[in-house]
Amino acid sequence: MCIPPIYKIHIYDKILFIKQQGRVTKMKPINIALDGPAAAGKSTIAKRVAAKLSMIYVDTGAMYRAITYKYLQLNKTEDFSSLVQSSVLSLTYDEEKGQRVILDNQDVTDYLRENDVTNHVSYVASKEPVRTFAVEKQQELAEKKGIVMDGRDIGTVVLPEAELKVYMIASVEERAIRRQKDNELRGIQSNVEQLKQEISDRDQYDMNREISPLKKAEDAITIDTTGMSIEDVTNEILNLVSKL
Repeated sequence: MCIPPIYKIHIYDKILFIKQQGRVTKMKPINIALDGPAAAGKSTIAKRVAAKLSMIYVDTGAMYRAITYKYLQLNKTEDFSSLVQSSVLSLTYDEEKGQRVILDNQDVTDYLRENDVTNHVSYVASKEPVRTFAVEKQQELAEKKGIVMDGRDIGTVVLPEAELKVYMIASVEERAIRRQKDNELRGIQSNVEQLKQEISDRDQYDMNREISPLKKAEDAITIDTTGMSIEDVTNEILNLVSKL
């Protein structure tokens, strides 16, 4: 399905203007929450939507991956309270490299997609001190609006009042293929069958964890991205924004 780009969106002085079929609509800044399972394309789409709307993209998954990276560096410590209390985490933007994750004054972005981090991030993110630490930072970032944020509990826990909530899904096979292509670009060894099992296992873990489980917010709009191009998904979400 191809949705024609029939709208133009501009932001001036924190006011969002949408021009659609000759009609100009003015609206206040908004927050957009994108949730869904692993490898559903949330980050890719969130970045593009944020760029199109001149909004700020916040990669919440990178925050949890950064804490997971530190957890692994500390030989899998189980003292999660001390782990987060000793952590200084921030997000910066580089014109060439995009969003960067700074942990304890070190840019750890390039380590966050390693297999070891991927295989442990659900476990670390399920711990209450880690969740509280990350959610507080995410809510601070979204206080003044103008944020596109993706994750697994954005619409239900982090930004329950977000003006637009989207729940993105895709088949396990398609998500595994996407992750395999991403890994190949990053030089990470993997195979589709292994990834299918890992993604399926992570779905079960994320949906059944005690703290902030993966689930669709009641007022979220579901988009099944299976077989859809990045452009099509982006345009569908922009179309939803134009109707707010």
